[in-house]
Amino acid sequence: MPVEYRLNVPLELDAAIELYRASTLGVRRPVDDAERMAKMLANANLTVTAWDGKLLVGIARSVTDWVYCCYLSDLAVRASHQKGGIGKQLIRHTQAALQPEAKLILLAAPAAVDYYPHIGFTQHPSAWTIDAGQSLTAEASLSEAE
Repeated sequence: MPVEYRLNVPLELDAAIELYRASTLGVRRPVDDAERMAKMLANANLTVTAWDGKLLVGIARSVTDWVYCCYLSDLAVRASHQKGGIGKQLIRHTQAALQPEAKLILLAAPAAVDYYPHIGFTQHPSAWTIDAGQSLTAEASLSEAE
């Protein structure tokens, strides 16, 4: 049976958590905090899922404005289904849901750093993050930031 891709279908929380655990992404997501995982899924405004029959085998979970940028926050494929093109198809379906001008942005998991250039992504040299609970260290003037 071929893999079926679905756009923005409601997901059963337990099935989604089980998928994250069965992929390499589970170690970097709060899979033991069901309330937080439920909010992550509910607040994503673009979700593409991959199904092998009734089994959820992949997810691309994004937050987007649809026209300028789309942050692909999670790309997870069940380990048993990896290396079959499912991740690439999830990305293609995500792109297809956006306006042609929208840029796709993601932060690669350490294990996937070599995957993204292989499929056409360009590494961006100036991405920055601030961890949850971390405060800004100093107040910069507007002229310093320009």
